[in-house]
Amino acid sequence: MSDPNVSPQTLDLPINGMSCAACASRIERVLNRMPGVNASVNLATERAQVAITGEETSAGQVVAAIEQAGFAVPLQTVELAISGMSCAACSTRLEKVLNRLPGVEAAVNLASERATIRYRPGLAAVAGLIATIEAAGFHGQLTDAHARADEVASRIAAQRRELRRFFIAAALTLPLVAQMLTMFAGGEQPHADLLPRWLQLLLATPVQFWIGWRFYEGAWKSLRGGGGNMDVLVALGTSMAYFFSLFVTVSGAPGLHVYFEASAAVITLVLLGKLLEARARAKTGEAIAALVRLQPRTARVERDGRLIELDASLLIPGDVFIVRPGESIPVDGEVIDGSSSVSQAMLTGESMPVAKHRGDRVYAATANGEGMLRCRATGVGEHTLLAGIIRLVAAAQGSKAPVQRLADRISAVFVPVVCLVSLGTLIGWWLFGGIFSTALINAVAVLVIACPCALGLATPTAIMVGSGRGAAAGILIKNAEALERASGINVLAVDKTGTLTRGEPELTDIVPLAASAEEALQLAAGLEQGSEHPLARAILQRGQEAGVGLPALAEFRAIPGHGVEGLVGSRWLRLGAPAACVDLALPKAVIEALQDAGKTVVVLSERPGEDRGTTGNQPPQVALAVLAIADPLRASSRQAVARLAALGMRLVMLTGDHAATAAAIARASGIEDFRAGILPGDKAAAVNALRQKGSVVAMVGDGINDAPALAAADVSFAIGAGSDAAIAAADVTLMHGDLNGIADAVLLSRATLRKIRQNLFCAFVYNVLGIPLAALGMLNPVIAGAAMALSSLSVVANSLLLRRWRPGGSGPANDSGST
Repeated sequence: MSDPNVSPQTLDLPINGMSCAACASRIERVLNRMPGVNASVNLATERAQVAITGEETSAGQVVAAIEQAGFAVPLQTVELAISGMSCAACSTRLEKVLNRLPGVEAAVNLASERATIRYRPGLAAVAGLIATIEAAGFHGQLTDAHARADEVASRIAAQRRELRRFFIAAALTLPLVAQMLTMFAGGEQPHADLLPRWLQLLLATPVQFWIGWRFYEGAWKSLRGGGGNMDVLVALGTSMAYFFSLFVTVSGAPGLHVYFEASAAVITLVLLGKLLEARARAKTGEAIAALVRLQPRTARVERDGRLIELDASLLIPGDVFIVRPGESIPVDGEVIDGSSSVSQAMLTGESMPVAKHRGDRVYAATANGEGMLRCRATGVGEHTLLAGIIRLVAAAQGSKAPVQRLADRISAVFVPVVCLVSLGTLIGWWLFGGIFSTALINAVAVLVIACPCALGLATPTAIMVGSGRGAAAGILIKNAEALERASGINVLAVDKTGTLTRGEPELTDIVPLAASAEEALQLAAGLEQGSEHPLARAILQRGQEAGVGLPALAEFRAIPGHGVEGLVGSRWLRLGAPAACVDLALPKAVIEALQDAGKTVVVLSERPGEDRGTTGNQPPQVALAVLAIADPLRASSRQAVARLAALGMRLVMLTGDHAATAAAIARASGIEDFRAGILPGDKAAAVNALRQKGSVVAMVGDGINDAPALAAADVSFAIGAGSDAAIAAADVTLMHGDLNGIADAVLLSRATLRKIRQNLFCAFVYNVLGIPLAALGMLNPVIAGAAMALSSLSVVANSLLLRRWRPGGSGPANDSGST
């Protein structure tokens, strides 16, 4: 039995050999039957996401099951730089060690100090290969992390091979199809042979068994795995037409027609459709390719007092690099000298350049403006923001939306049903029509026109384009399920600080009580030096501006929702909300006036003496001062709230602030409903309470304290400048701190869902209309073949229209990709 505390092993496997949705569904069924396995297969990306829990199933068994089902997990190639080798014996030994690993073929070159390794995903991984090299006494390092580039190159090579085959097939098929002119011209002999039948046989045979071999091979693998796919239908239909024609030609049977043109034309047209479909599908993944292209290849680095140009992948954290005007920034870093403006549009979608000065963070692939920047690298390689975005977009594009389940269930039974319909057509036409050749050709038309490919492509292609457009607009969607759920949001819970407000609070008022304003500021700043809260930063900032010295801090303690306390110098101080200071004599009228102005009020108090409650003999607490902090509303918040309300969402603000402060902020931003005085731990409960009313509830926040509420919501949004915990817990990350991003995300979700529904409708209608027409003898197999090829192409092309979507719309009209 699996241990629930052990994280599942996750595999991301490329899969070759899938031709339609039935293939993807079959692989999923095969894998999910294995103990402890949860698999999701994406036809569009040709990858499988597999989670293995427990020890009953190994990664090798998963790979073996995929291959037994008739598909292949292609080998991957990686090149590692090896250091520590001194002679040929070292390279020979290392090669032997690597080749002993299951699923690994390695070649180690001593001269170039490189190891070229081919490995089967699932049986081996790059991390394991490097660990093996280290265990053998050497050091291995990735020379590049572009395994995806290998896949692209392999795919391009395969497409070129298929293109050559198509041209050959077209050249052989055209003379056969030319005869169909007599059919369309009518006359006494509409199916007269213009070419000798032996010549037709010679032309059709290579198309059937050489060009079309891929369909036989695919069909055999599919049937051997216990299922059916598009290859079965094509192979069966064209074989029926070809072998019937072969029998008529060889036997010389009088009065019977041959249909070599049908078998050859169907194979050629299906091949053409697959080529066009592959080209269109490649465009659906352009978002990742565009992001990869953004990465600068070189960097100007300071080494030993000199400025040298290095490959950007060779930079390490701490390296100092120079970015000249107009250049792209090579890695993530921090400005240590200079100032400029940097365009971050490629990461955040924000068109206006952002000013960068000493201490500001800069990100890889963003474009420097007119100034020169000297920066220190903080994130390199796979640890840059850009690399994280690429991983996130790839994961989203590989995930499966819930709406796909219906298409999966249908495609799983589609092929057997079509075969039965075709058999019924053959028998029916033969019994009632009396002409076998007519019955045969109608049965062939049924087989050829029915194709589950469009069903399989309807959802993933739209998801790929939609998530790519989101990334371009600074909206990072973690998975397809979140993208689908976002379309139905009707309640949005909003955190106040850092979300509605700028998250840059300023200390505006100090009301002295038992201490002077200067002393209160010094003590408060001394106490807050132990806190990371935004309000603490505001007090510290004011203290630094005033030039106060900070006393030593000890025994610091944060009390969630109530404030902080600690020993500042020799004085025991507490800084907290007025509600937590009920025993103190406070100027209530002053406090209420500050809160009504939308300011957050805290009270600095002291407990004199050495006894701080350990004996129960506590001296009375003394209020030293009242401090007021204002966090200005974001300039875009009011307009964003109006946009969200126009989209049919009810907004609820959740804040731990006093009710008067919360009311002032809610009033300024246009929110009618708010919950004040909520402790950080209670935000999740507030979200759950909203969900109990049957609403689809979304939550947006930016802080660590928002993470539980984000996890409790149906859909969660994190502000990109927020904490890592909030971003990790959220379904969607907004790269620019603007609530308008939520409205854009919802509009994008709705546009994508509309596109999916259009695709599914087209796929269903195509088959619902096409199969009956073919069964009634109203479709020629050649026309059916062309229609089959166009069905998948039309679905992919419709998804590509989603690339016209732009952020900033105000409603359904923003679905510019509507057909």
